[in-house]
Amino acid sequence: MPASVKALGQARPSGASMAPQARCCSPAALQRRLPILAWLPDYSLEWLKLDFIAGLSVGLTVIPQALAYAEVAGLPPQYGLYSAFMGCFVYFFLGTSRDVTLGPTAIMSLLVSFYTFHEPAYAVLLAFLSGCIQLAMGFLRLGFLLDFISCPVIKGFTSAATITIGFGQIKNLLGLQGVPRQFFLQVYHTFRNIGDTRVGDAVLGLVCMVLLLVLKLMRDHVPPVHPEMPPGVRLSHGLVWTATTARNALVVSFAALVAYSFEVTGHQPFVLTGQTAQGLPPVRLPPFSVTTANRTISFSELVQDMGAGLAVVPLMGLLESIAVAKSFASQNNYRIDANQELLAIGLTNVLGSFVSSYPVTGSFGRTAVNAQSGVCTPAGGLVTGVLVLLALDYLTALFRYIPKSALAAVIIMAVAPLFDAGIFRTLWRVKSTCVLARHTHAPRTLPTVFRDLRGTVAAGGLDLLPLCVTFMLCFWEVQYGILAGTLLSALMLLHSVARPKMQVSEGPVLVLQPASGLHFPAVEALREATLSRALEALPPRCAVLDCTHVCSIDYTVVLGLQGLLGDFQRHGVTLAFVGLQVPVLRVLLSADLKGAQYFSTLEEAEKYLRQEPGPQPYNASEASVPEHKVALLKA
Repeated sequence: MPASVKALGQARPSGASMAPQARCCSPAALQRRLPILAWLPDYSLEWLKLDFIAGLSVGLTVIPQALAYAEVAGLPPQYGLYSAFMGCFVYFFLGTSRDVTLGPTAIMSLLVSFYTFHEPAYAVLLAFLSGCIQLAMGFLRLGFLLDFISCPVIKGFTSAATITIGFGQIKNLLGLQGVPRQFFLQVYHTFRNIGDTRVGDAVLGLVCMVLLLVLKLMRDHVPPVHPEMPPGVRLSHGLVWTATTARNALVVSFAALVAYSFEVTGHQPFVLTGQTAQGLPPVRLPPFSVTTANRTISFSELVQDMGAGLAVVPLMGLLESIAVAKSFASQNNYRIDANQELLAIGLTNVLGSFVSSYPVTGSFGRTAVNAQSGVCTPAGGLVTGVLVLLALDYLTALFRYIPKSALAAVIIMAVAPLFDAGIFRTLWRVKSTCVLARHTHAPRTLPTVFRDLRGTVAAGGLDLLPLCVTFMLCFWEVQYGILAGTLLSALMLLHSVARPKMQVSEGPVLVLQPASGLHFPAVEALREATLSRALEALPPRCAVLDCTHVCSIDYTVVLGLQGLLGDFQRHGVTLAFVGLQVPVLRVLLSADLKGAQYFSTLEEAEKYLRQEPGPQPYNASEASVPEHKVALLKA
């Protein structure tokens, strides 16, 4: 890729790097809100050519996928296309990643099917409300909340969704009818009705899957083009690359042609997609009420019916999109603005709801196609959006001939790479290695070996716990799986804060060092560790609290340390503090703790407590604080 293209990505500042004092109308602030202003002045014909090729490639990928994902969402096929073009135009103006494409995805379609009861009105309203929530999070800069959803939770949800989506297409692949959409009932009825398999659908579906797999392998193993290659070789390379990149469109077109051929003969062995609404979607307000044959469902009832979907759908949409954007920004060496991405996806969903779109997010598969096609700017999305609109206007009459088994093959092959079978082994190995590394240099007695082994098993199991809980519960209800996994991760995080690891050095002087900071929930644990090792020993002995890893403390910690100092004084021994960082030292000096002794180094503290000649402690008087600390305190 040309150096100028790389510079384009690097020129986009992230939210963190923006000067906070920039005025709202300054050029920098304007470029932050409209990233198109950062790259459009330097746009060139070379970029136009690469963007056109990338946009065309993504367009040929998204059209069959959108039709297939509408089936996953339980909506008519045209709603997949209605959802596939608005993100292209919005992201052209607001996106901070040159690679990301917004549109319907397998996981978002699955969530939509859970919360919209296969009713288009619910899906469109959910897109509008999700967009409003995402916009609010972007304006309030709440993107950091997504960081509390840990990787094991995401992997557990994604893997469960992959199985749910993939198995949900088995009925279409085999031509089975009357199979419910709930996962466990789906498994039961699929195996119960396996004898009713339609041979035509099964054969066509398996052939489509094989063709998609072969074309994908060809795409992965096509050698790169070199300038010294003959023109004929470059032309054949381009044809192979185009065919393998547009493999979804190619296979679906092949299947539709086969189905049309049978239709002409008067015998149809396949279950077809059926009639699709023709033309562009009407521009209208989202449905804030729905009129049925019996009554009118009000807006409040619609919201109550969607329930947890109003939290799960926008959050998972943001999570998926930002994860995709960060992944490709890291690969291609540029930065994104996470809060600006929230605004882009939020506005996409809000505006999309006016053209009957259901909630969308960033697509990993199509973003990969975009990046591999050499896209330079978000302008490639314009080509994709126009291609989808042309398909809606001119090709919808032909979509009725697409066999459902072909779309099922597209979905299964699209979601299969999302299942990460190695994550279980990876989590176990990484966590276990960390535990073993901590004890590498410890004395290796037999009890120590068994204790380390138990710690290794427990540590590996703890990281697997949110993954497994999320994975299992998502088959029942998605929101319960995500909520349970997130709560487990939060509890594990809180436990590490409330019970930090203590590095203890035994000797005439006890040295305790909190290994991961000191926050108010950890005060009681610190108190118990210190009392049991220093004051309950016979005779009681002095102790040193090494605060090297403590960067801040609060009033509760100060009270706990004050009580601890009182306990030491009553036993006639001393508690000394070393390694105090400036913010901690400032708080402790202000608190004027009675009997507190502060030292710059551990050696000084040990000498003083062993009553050897050496530097004296400094106390609440600033005059006794070392000069370098005084300068920092005044700063």
